Amino acid sequence: MKLTVFQPETVCLDESVTKVVAQGPEGAFGLRPRHLDMAAALSPGILAYWTPDGAEHFLAVNGGILVKQGETVQVATQMAVPGELGAIQAAVRRFVTDMDDRERQTRAVVARLEADFIRRFVEFGKNA
Repeated sequence: MKLTVFQPETVCLDESVTKVVAQGPEGAFGLRPRHLDMAAALSPGILAYWTPDGAEHFLAVNGGILVKQGETVQVATQMAVPGELGAIQAAVRRFVTDMDDRERQTRAVVARLEADFIRRFVEFGKNA
């Protein structure tokens, strides 16, 4: 199979593989060349793949979409970090922490927008 991993501005990985194991919302799943075509959402975690020489490789992804079609497996993700398993576990922890921080920041911005809307609505009612 051909595994290609896309990030917004680059192709992170383009390699021949014999097997891919990824994490979805329902748990881990594996793909081999003769499996049925499919599409799946990916959860933040470790994507493992094996090259034809039998070597196992790892890629930390912060979620994304995986599509298997025929002999190709394509992954689209915002961020991917290749490396040894121990080193990329720290990258996965950073992904989760960054997502939590972004969600907190987003909630704070929405709260400010709501407060501003209510303030303006009350002012509008006073002037009407």
